[in-house]
Amino acid sequence: MIRVWNLGVRGAIGVVLVLVALVPVLTSSFFTSQVGLTSLALGIAAVSLTFLSGYGGMVSLAQTALFGVAGLVAAKLAVDVGLNEWVCAIVGILAATAVGVLFGALSSGSVGIYFLVITLAFAEITYFYFAAVQTFGAHEGINQANPPLGLGDPIHDPTRMYYFMLVVSVLIYLGLRYVSRTAFGLALQGVRDDPERMAALGYNVRLHRTLGFAIAAPVAGVAGVLSTWSNTRISADSISLTVAIFVLTAAVIGGLNHLAGAWVGAFVYTFCDTYMRGWTDRFATYLGIVFLAIVLLSPGGIVGLLSSGNAWVQRRLGGQGAAGGTGPRGPAGLGEPAVPVAVPEGQSA
Repeated sequence: MIRVWNLGVRGAIGVVLVLVALVPVLTSSFFTSQVGLTSLALGIAAVSLTFLSGYGGMVSLAQTALFGVAGLVAAKLAVDVGLNEWVCAIVGILAATAVGVLFGALSSGSVGIYFLVITLAFAEITYFYFAAVQTFGAHEGINQANPPLGLGDPIHDPTRMYYFMLVVSVLIYLGLRYVSRTAFGLALQGVRDDPERMAALGYNVRLHRTLGFAIAAPVAGVAGVLSTWSNTRISADSISLTVAIFVLTAAVIGGLNHLAGAWVGAFVYTFCDTYMRGWTDRFATYLGIVFLAIVLLSPGGIVGLLSSGNAWVQRRLGGQGAAGGTGPRGPAGLGEPAVPVAVPEGQSA
């Protein structure tokens, strides 16, 4: 029975993945452009937050700042300087990474609400800087920041852009999963769970947190570049506090402890934002109700709810997977194996 259930779950996931891959074929260009491209870009931004929160215990509101640094730098170089779009993208991502390392170094000594407030301050400083500097277009932004020719027209023919962003999303997901299973990833989870003990064991807690920021920063930078290309523009308003809250909302809806939840939450938010605003002027109220319902029913978000349901069914069917946990305490995909933690001799786990 357990094997049949697991096959059913994997089959359902497979169907979802097929539907995601066929979005440009099954839906209109409007849906692909407005919902598909936006969900993928928002999901990449949210997964940078999910990685920091789930694996490092750092809920950062500065990811949109890094998002904006990459997007605005890339757009400026492409539109005003005339450099190749791919070169501009690389420079923008490197700029976001450098700023992310700086943010991480400055904020890694704080935890909890203090860390949240410091990263919020970084986000606001970045927003007001770009809003005041005319070099980057201020609130008017930089227009005609088109993607490379090979990616087509993201507005009227978004198919190639969609598949490119989908491939990038998959690579980022697999890359972050790989990092989480390396020695650094396991140490970062140890810093998340018990920083005092990790420091006593000789680990540099601040350095690990800073390096965690350094890994998440280029991910947010990629989201900024892709969002700029898919919208063909970017402005200071694209990185306001409101957008930072949107990214956090998407991450929480999908599940802060699950990497895949970033894209799930991004799709739910983008779908509601696209279609609910047209028939109600109380969109924020209804979105808040959805947000509260998900948080109250499942603090682990939608993906966490699915994982909990899978574990519950295995318990009812006499399985052993739920007793030992279906994955590490940090983020993991649905049904990911637990990460073994070595315990020195003479100590209890």
